[in-house]
Amino acid sequence: MFLTLLNLFWMFFKIGLFTFGGGYAMIPLIKSELVGGGYISAEVLYNFIGISESTPGPVAVNMATFIGMSQFEHIGIGASLLGAFATTLGVALPSFIIILLIASLGSKFLESRIVNRAFLGLKPVVIGLIISVSVGLIVHAALPNIDFKTLTFDFSGFNYKGLIILVIIGLATIFYKKMSPIKIILFSAILGMLIYGLIP
Repeated sequence: MFLTLLNLFWMFFKIGLFTFGGGYAMIPLIKSELVGGGYISAEVLYNFIGISESTPGPVAVNMATFIGMSQFEHIGIGASLLGAFATTLGVALPSFIIILLIASLGSKFLESRIVNRAFLGLKPVVIGLIISVSVGLIVHAALPNIDFKTLTFDFSGFNYKGLIILVIIGLATIFYKKMSPIKIILFSAILGMLIYGLIP
């Protein structure tokens, strides 16, 4: 168990260290490390994304906490809490260290030409990562049996209900631009209960 905790801490430390652009930019790294390493399935990852978005707090920290807990829930609540602590600490510690370094170096660090050029280079990469996550989530929600990694294109499990919800929410946010994220989450939940409950 100790080795698993250490391994999870190290995985999330690397994810926190090499992720720029927030929680969404972190998802491809989480997928590569945890789904690729056999810790969780892609289905579980997408469920965690939904839960993390719907609960208070940063997406990255929420996902780390949920994943850490899920790895040890078969052992007991104490082990689950240790798992959550290890992954949450792992993902948050790099940011804390970097902020301390920047604060100690002062404003000259941020005004450096090299640093500014590095950030300019990171911006398109972050945008690309967020777009890839968004496309992946939409494809997974509408066509869960498609797998780009193994080039499996099975359209039999087309989820038209999820697509209906996505279109309605998309149109609502276009026409009601002042719609708060809380209202969007509540509206999505109500639509989910209605559409999945009423349509066979």
